[in-house]
Amino acid sequence: MKGMRMDLERKFCRFDAALTVKDGVEISGYASLFGAVDQGGDVVQEGAYARSLRALEREGRQVKMLWQHDPAQPIGVWDEVREDAKGLYVKGRLLESVEKAREAAALIEAGAIDGLSIGYRTKRASKNEKGQRLLSELELWEVSLVTFPMLPSARVGAKGESLLDASMRELAGALEGARRMISGG
Repeated sequence: MKGMRMDLERKFCRFDAALTVKDGVEISGYASLFGAVDQGGDVVQEGAYARSLRALEREGRQVKMLWQHDPAQPIGVWDEVREDAKGLYVKGRLLESVEKAREAAALIEAGAIDGLSIGYRTKRASKNEKGQRLLSELELWEVSLVTFPMLPSARVGAKGESLLDASMRELAGALEGARRMISGG
């Protein structure tokens, strides 16, 4: 990868109703969830991004929004990147003047793209008794829109669907599945 540090790691996430597209331009969602074990056996711990986010703010730099981790394809800007109790929340804009950003908006709307992935460097980590890597400090470089997330149990909300609507739809589906199991059909 030209121009990008080769020691960067990537963490892929896909979340139920967490990535939304508004008016084909604004997107928001969680790029990372605390305490969730990914397919690589890593667990990002609460506070893992705090030092990196403070340094970015202090230096006046932004986390980059890329297409599929390609540093040659920025597709927008992240206006808000912050930690909360759930994970790393991002909110930004796909740039309509960028062809790949217009394509990304269409792919999200169609459900063909449903993931976010972080590009980072591990600063501090340890292993737990299960052999999982506990990531306690990460240097965040970029958040990309991606095809294949590392957390397969999570999904992305469709364009125009509110987080509440998607959550209610998912809950209704789960209740219907439970009803079928109980009734045997």
